[in-house]
Amino acid sequence: MSRVTRRAFTVAALSTLAITQTAAAAAPAAPQPPGASRARRPRTAAAEMRGMWLATVTNRDWPSRTGLSAARQRGELTALLDAAVRRRLNTVIFQVRPTADALWPSPYEPWSQWLTGTQGKDPGWDPLGTAVDEAHARGLKLHAWFNPYRVALHADPSRLVASHPARKHPDWVVPYGGKLYYNPGLPEVRAFVRQAISDAVRRYPVDGVHFDDYFYPYPVAGLPFDDDAAYARHGGAFASRAAWRRGNIDRLVRETAAAIHRLRPGTQFGISPFGVWRNASTDTRGSDTKAGVETYDDLYADTRTWVREGWIDYIVPQLYWSVGQPAADYAKLVPWWARVARGSRTKLYVGEALYKAGDATQGAPWKDPDELSRHLALAKKYPEVRGHVFFAAKDVAADPSGAMARVVADHYRQPASLPR
Repeated sequence: MSRVTRRAFTVAALSTLAITQTAAAAAPAAPQPPGASRARRPRTAAAEMRGMWLATVTNRDWPSRTGLSAARQRGELTALLDAAVRRRLNTVIFQVRPTADALWPSPYEPWSQWLTGTQGKDPGWDPLGTAVDEAHARGLKLHAWFNPYRVALHADPSRLVASHPARKHPDWVVPYGGKLYYNPGLPEVRAFVRQAISDAVRRYPVDGVHFDDYFYPYPVAGLPFDDDAAYARHGGAFASRAAWRRGNIDRLVRETAAAIHRLRPGTQFGISPFGVWRNASTDTRGSDTKAGVETYDDLYADTRTWVREGWIDYIVPQLYWSVGQPAADYAKLVPWWARVARGSRTKLYVGEALYKAGDATQGAPWKDPDELSRHLALAKKYPEVRGHVFFAAKDVAADPSGAMARVVADHYRQPASLPR
């Protein structure tokens, strides 16, 4: 996602505040003398998403390295949750299936290598279960983040643990660009992905299920994705291979949403796609951008339709560009997405590139610690924007440029509940 997202806060103080507020709400009101005013409760900001992604692939955010003890891993995880509280966030999007593996004791897929350094090795504790409990204890929502099709960051199936489903079903797998992917065109793959996700939803009271921007892989110039056999077998009802591929991803989205809502009603299903659906030069309904990737044509993800049809509960387009960026201007993409979301049941949140703040390689605007704060100020002009999610947890916690502190000071002075 970062292309492709400690904070020390005293939880005891937060708990005391919550207990005090609950007691005040429950107690009968004392009689007041004429003219006296009652003590006011701490103000709460309008409901909005304030989230952070917590990435585990390649140990991006957590754990800091493989092979740590269970106690050390727990300590690092809770420190990141404490950081979210200190920044007055309300949601953590925790990556629990980064590469066709699991951060919980899944009967379908192996333990993730990013925990112990060895795929399939039991870490001795349950990271997802712990994350749900610890997030809820801090008043945070926990969304479980799954990558549906990525199998490995290498192209050698023999390096997968022998019990891996990709080893048992080699016909499910397509090597592409030095990586391994499940083939989205196979109905049995979609069913398996849904089964693996459903296991976590069934076991844990997660508040949301989350996909990122990886569907069909980002294209590599001159390298076709080899799904000829699947297209010959399953693509007959479609006008083109591209339409068939989009249909495959549409089915994944609809079927996953139905499974989640059946298993755990009230759980949100959201997706965070690459921020450009199509350029206006390709499609008049598209955005005023010149992006080199268009999700509709390159990743076969018709993100606009998912929103307009209300197939997902929320969308978080990754608008990882500065205001004024020539190819993809944040100030043009926010109103475009606001128009797409207008009148839909799908809530619009904006994905923010906190990781770029202060990075000299990202261009002049990102050297200014106020860049992200300006993003939030601009987005406030559009009522369809219901909040923001920051990539990623390590940057939220460390905040080397001070950009997150500026966001908190300018926009997050009071806690906020989530939009209903």
